[in-house]
Amino acid sequence: MADEKTSQKKEENKKKPKRHHNKNYAVKKRLPARPVDGENVIFITKKTNFKAQLDKCCDLLTKGEKEIILHGLGAAIQRCCNLALQLEILFSGTCQIEVNTGTVEVIDDLEPLVDELDFDAQLRNTSSIHIRVFRTAMLGANQ
Repeated sequence: MADEKTSQKKEENKKKPKRHHNKNYAVKKRLPARPVDGENVIFITKKTNFKAQLDKCCDLLTKGEKEIILHGLGAAIQRCCNLALQLEILFSGTCQIEVNTGTVEVIDDLEPLVDELDFDAQLRNTSSIHIRVFRTAMLGANQ
């Protein structure tokens, strides 16, 4: 019984195309497809200064925006979570967060380094997080 399962797994693994790092191609990563754009939608990256991202979120929330949506992919997930938690601390009990995780398909272009080869593309999956930070009460408002 166990032998049948292991043989089935080996057959399934053979069917899946594996990505091999090929020295004949240069990998160019495309920008992922962005969900709905808006003033309150912020895409978190590892390259942008954390303090600048935090200030932008604070400005939006203090100017009366009821919610902001933070999006992070791959290595930026940790920064996105940290940013949401910092906002929750800064707005001390007047903000709540709602977290959704998922997987996003991204496309990489393979550019040939040799003239005989053709251009190609490969599909890969990367982790994503979407955090909704919303105001539950306004500071100084009568409750």
